[in-house]
Amino acid sequence: MTTWTSDDLGRIGGAEEIEIAALRPDGRLRKPVIIWVVRVGDDLYVRSVRGATAAWFRGTQARREGRIWADGVETDVSFVTADHGSDDAIDEAYRAKYRAYATTHVPPILRPDARATTLKLVPRAAGS
Repeated sequence: MTTWTSDDLGRIGGAEEIEIAALRPDGRLRKPVIIWVVRVGDDLYVRSVRGATAAWFRGTQARREGRIWADGVETDVSFVTADHGSDDAIDEAYRAKYRAYATTHVPPILRPDARATTLKLVPRAAGS
């Protein structure tokens, strides 16, 4: 596994939204979807607002690899199930970053079914 560069952390973590696409079992990318991303320390996290039934999330579970696009960064990633001991910090990152949506869109991303889908985005070296 590789680590994020400071530039990538800033650009991806600072992006309002990212595009994310999981790899299919045959290695082709699924259709990208737009989701929110948050940064906690030197890690990036995403959640499925619709829980584990969302198509994009189900797609991440097959190969646990995919690609993201954000603020001019395009990179291959691994989808790692997050340590749920970090859920409170991730919740706070969602509240802080998306405070403009505090009464509408943030509460669903903090629900238990969404928290259960928290994925850490880990950069993959080319060809891995």
